[in-house]
Amino acid sequence: MVKLLKAVSGFIDHANEIIGRGVSWVTLLLVVVVFVDVIMRYLFKASFVFTQELEWHLFAFIFLIGAGYTLLHDGHVRVDIIYQRLDTKGRAWVNFIGVIFFLIPGCLMVIGTSWKFVGNSFSMLEGSPDPGGIPYRFIIKGTMTVGYVLLLLQGISMGIHALLQILGVETVEEETR
Repeated sequence: MVKLLKAVSGFIDHANEIIGRGVSWVTLLLVVVVFVDVIMRYLFKASFVFTQELEWHLFAFIFLIGAGYTLLHDGHVRVDIIYQRLDTKGRAWVNFIGVIFFLIPGCLMVIGTSWKFVGNSFSMLEGSPDPGGIPYRFIIKGTMTVGYVLLLLQGISMGIHALLQILGVETVEEETR
């Protein structure tokens, strides 16, 4: 059973690692788009709705699809007043309880409620209501559900690692390999 749990969490960790590295390139693209928008605005006194919408579409993509990767690397904000003073097993308990009672239910709630919203957007091939805007708004709305599925999977992996640490089967050093 331990081997299976380690294999599942290893697969999830690896998948989010690859996805996160891909998202990092989208971050570079966002920087280029913002740079071009600023140059166009201040040097040429021109602005395009498409470029402005592309900026927030790329940001939303980075934020949503990169959430699992951020959790994998413990990059999310947490209140460390108590957590930082705990030993490894205490931290594992906090992570395990947090995953079971907060992360998993929260992700399931967003996935469940966004599914219909995203489905409606895809069914009508929703685009920008603004002239000159991005015609494929339904794609960015789809990342809402996908991003929370990736976050949910990474939360499950985090819960597995925490459980294995509680049971004394895994150490923090093993988890970070």
